[in-house]
Amino acid sequence: MNYWLVKSEPFKYPFDQLQKDKSTFWDGVRNYQARNNLKAMKKGDLVLFYHSNEGKEIVGIAKVLKEFYQDPTTDDANWVVVDLGPHKKLKSPVTLETIKADKILGSMSLVKQSRLSVTPVKKEEFDRVIELSEK
Repeated sequence: MNYWLVKSEPFKYPFDQLQKDKSTFWDGVRNYQARNNLKAMKKGDLVLFYHSNEGKEIVGIAKVLKEFYQDPTTDDANWVVVDLGPHKKLKSPVTLETIKADKILGSMSLVKQSRLSVTPVKKEEFDRVIELSEK
């Protein structure tokens, strides 16, 4: 299993909406590196759901329900989506400030490549986020 992080502005698509919808296709990615990360996702992978701009915190975990396919919002074959569903809302959000200050998380792609909307997450980083969310 692999682990990932996706970003969404909460006024556009919050984690609570994903929980209500039960699934969604993750569209709008227009960066080649982020697109390649979508292509690398496998069914069953877990995805940290980060609220960007407002909140700046990881609030939940999604799960990859369907691997990449053509983005239905564009005719350009360069862009793809994956289907995500809710897995679990975190007990407590893990803020960007906490992530930056943590020895294990300080070098996450979220911090080092802050403009990238879809990034890989190491297992130890994923586990640490879960641990911090339980406190």
